[in-house]
Amino acid sequence: MTSRRALAILFLIVFIDLVGFGMVIPVMPLYAERLGASAAWIGLLSTLYSAMQFVFAPVWGRFSDRVGRRPVLLVSIVATAVAFAIYGFADSFAVLLVSRAFAGAATANIAIAQAYVADVTAPEDRAKGMGLIGAAFGLGFVLGPAIGGILSSYSLRLPGYAAAGLAAMNGVAAFFLLPEPAQRAARAVRRASLAAFRSELTKPGIRRLLLCYFLTILAFSAMEGTYSLLAKHRMGFGQRGVSYLFTYIGVLIVIVQGGLVGPLTRKFGEKRLLVVGLALQAIALASLGVVTGLPGFLAATAPLAIGSGLSSPAITALISRHSAKDDQGGTLGLGQSAAAMGRILGPEAGTFTFSSLSPAFPYAAGALVMAVASAIGFTVRPARDV
Repeated sequence: MTSRRALAILFLIVFIDLVGFGMVIPVMPLYAERLGASAAWIGLLSTLYSAMQFVFAPVWGRFSDRVGRRPVLLVSIVATAVAFAIYGFADSFAVLLVSRAFAGAATANIAIAQAYVADVTAPEDRAKGMGLIGAAFGLGFVLGPAIGGILSSYSLRLPGYAAAGLAAMNGVAAFFLLPEPAQRAARAVRRASLAAFRSELTKPGIRRLLLCYFLTILAFSAMEGTYSLLAKHRMGFGQRGVSYLFTYIGVLIVIVQGGLVGPLTRKFGEKRLLVVGLALQAIALASLGVVTGLPGFLAATAPLAIGSGLSSPAITALISRHSAKDDQGGTLGLGQSAAAMGRILGPEAGTFTFSSLSPAFPYAAGALVMAVASAIGFTVRPARDV
């Protein structure tokens, strides 16, 4: 199978996976409230989900280094279907928490998808492949919430059932269509020991990239947690208006990752894309803290989305190219753990400082954090061929 066909199949699998995930996100707080949860407890659903991803992302990735990408990806997709089914059947907030914990563990499989990309792409095309996976994520998040909103008008349980069915069909499709990457199938796995895993962390490039990834997601998720509040506070936007703004961000990210990352990487390299992408996000966050009016808000948001679209595939490609060939899954899993930690801390830090200090504070602080991340990215050595 050619790498282009393999990437197309993986794109479809990730897209369907994210459509299902996106279906439950908009209605989950309402569902939790219906089950008797207070506002203070509802936030635990997202925190627990990210905490499980933090734990399981390197586990799934490392396991795929041992036994192969395909079987581990199939198991994780089936587990995702089970998690969504539990979500639909939940009759208490405790069961809903269990479903989200299980979903967090199951959907920590992004490291496997990224490692699959690393297996089927040449080093110089790595960022383009990672960008396609990011575009699948973006499209899933654009369509999933819209579908979930329609289904929830009939029943708050229905998005969970639909997501479970979609994940089950995705597992069947992956079973028949997705092969093990040719280069992995053609060679025996050299090693997958804990010592080899630790040796990856001794590399300065890997450590710097993990720190850079954590800081990036920390600042971006603090923005995500307060963006709707800022839109309401500054412009009086309601739920529909905010959803349009997030769709605007998602569409820009998809355009950048799906069409521009490949040619830009070939011309400038992953390191420059990472540094520029983070710098753009720093400028955007600083601007969002002070702009007023819809034109200014949209203008400040654009470099945030474009910068995210550039930096995300660049940093995962750099992590991959700085990793040993047989440790791709585990090391990329560490990258996802770093991102998950950012998603755990970022929203809480953002909402707390937004309400207790100033609506502009999370954006000014986020701009500083992004600038630090960009400076760290600048110190990373250029990628080597893996």
